[in-house]
Amino acid sequence: MTLLVAVLTVDAQDAQYQDIHYTVDENHLTAEVALNPKAGGEILIPQTIVVGQHSYTVIAIGDKAFKGCKSLTNIVLPRTIQRVYRSAFDGTGIMLDKTNWVDGCLWIDSILIATDKTIKPRFIVPEGTRLIAAGAFQGNKAIQRVELPTCISRIDHETFRDCKNLQKVVIPTTITSIGEDAFTGCGIYLNEKKWKKGAFIIDDCLIATNNDLPAKYIFKNKLPIRLIAERAFANRKNLKSVTIPETVTAIPTAAFYQCENLTDVIIPASVRSVGNFAFYNCPLLKNALLPRDLESLGAGVFYGCVNLKEQILSDKIEVLERALFFSCRGLKAITLPAHLKRIDAGVFAGCSNIESIELPPTLNYLGEQAFAGCATLRKIVIPAGINALPKQAFQGCTRLYRIDLPDGLYAIGDEALDGCLALEKINIPISTFRIGVRAFRNCQQLRGIALVNHIHMIEEEAFIECKMLEEVQLPASVQRLQSGAFAHCINLQKVTLNASLKHIEDGAFYNCRSLREVQWNDSLKTIGAEAFMDCKYLRTPVLAPAVEVGKNAFKNCR
Repeated sequence: MTLLVAVLTVDAQDAQYQDIHYTVDENHLTAEVALNPKAGGEILIPQTIVVGQHSYTVIAIGDKAFKGCKSLTNIVLPRTIQRVYRSAFDGTGIMLDKTNWVDGCLWIDSILIATDKTIKPRFIVPEGTRLIAAGAFQGNKAIQRVELPTCISRIDHETFRDCKNLQKVVIPTTITSIGEDAFTGCGIYLNEKKWKKGAFIIDDCLIATNNDLPAKYIFKNKLPIRLIAERAFANRKNLKSVTIPETVTAIPTAAFYQCENLTDVIIPASVRSVGNFAFYNCPLLKNALLPRDLESLGAGVFYGCVNLKEQILSDKIEVLERALFFSCRGLKAITLPAHLKRIDAGVFAGCSNIESIELPPTLNYLGEQAFAGCATLRKIVIPAGINALPKQAFQGCTRLYRIDLPDGLYAIGDEALDGCLALEKINIPISTFRIGVRAFRNCQQLRGIALVNHIHMIEEEAFIECKMLEEVQLPASVQRLQSGAFAHCINLQKVTLNASLKHIEDGAFYNCRSLREVQWNDSLKTIGAEAFMDCKYLRTPVLAPAVEVGKNAFKNCR
């Protein structure tokens, strides 16, 4: 089965608050200022914005957010801002007004936004600077030496990119992360003498590697490496194993991205966080045991690591981010954190060899496609905190024969159990309101299903191709049976329509060729096209004249 998913896409949506456009992240309740090409005058960016029923913390000014806004003369940025893109203010009135520049630098609320050729060749970033924008020095040929202050914690991506004459950067120990391409193309980066055995290191920070890197890499340096930059080992095809030193506390975003031949990584107990996509698409990776005291684990960390064997997750982890173990086909055993609260979209999708997994009682959120394609998963108990089975949650779990749903579950989402070929029986909680589109499609062994009276919606093709289903009694709360709801249920013999059912849509019982008995009601108003077509043992009913009957509704019936 091919999983067609977009699990790496953040649950983001566009929003507007006080005439400013934002992109909000619904998972993390954060917001980023989006494109605002018509912004002008003086703008105040708040610490939080309210969209619908949620409050979002504003943490970033996005790429090209105010680019070209010549009438934008002033902006106030909140203390919650963690990232600013230099491009956000390109061509704005703020940038074009030279009175806003000091010694070759543009500042906004203690954030260094950009530099120009009038900057001093030897520049000391002043204490009190709270952020340096991504790309702030990019392409500046005047700069030769930069000393960073102890008040900042991050060098953002492309900060010093293509600064051809930059020969020295002093990085304080307060820096805890360095973005991708932060130094690519600058003078010090281009100096071959600064590279040792395929590694480029500044002030005990590993910035980048090249193809001279040994296949088995063990950090050896006069000063211990304390920090690895984002994408530092990305696409190193010759790399086979790495021993990370105990002085490192974080494996950053995409650190080992697409290292095609990487098989083993020794991660020390000192590591407290692993960033997004850290081992993305490392298909030969077998061993990369995470520390027991790990505190943070990003999205897609082991995405596509098809040979990863096992993993024990720290009890300090409360959220499994999206696509964490996507398509880890070799993963057979996984121990979940005792206090886990969320499993995001696609976390275990495509993990086709996981046979069993125990969800902790603290779990209160399950994302779309969380276990889709777990072909050997046999049974699972959904904790009481889950109030909806999400879209495609267990799609393609072909050996799943038992799933226990909690009291209080109000919906079974679209294609939630689609293709669960071995599922024989399911008890739907009395609280369930909706059964989604193709929710039980092709559940070929499903023999009995009790449709509780609280169900109001049985969506399109909800039980299509449930070949062993023999009897259906529609609950009293259903007034409309959607198209194809029980189509191709070839062993269905008896259907009882509730007294309140008014509409049977197109193809609802199409090709139910064993159907012999339907207990009709007097409230029916419409029967859709091909609704009972090819139900060859069903006698055409005598209906009230007011009932509208669609084309071929009873074609090939007795």
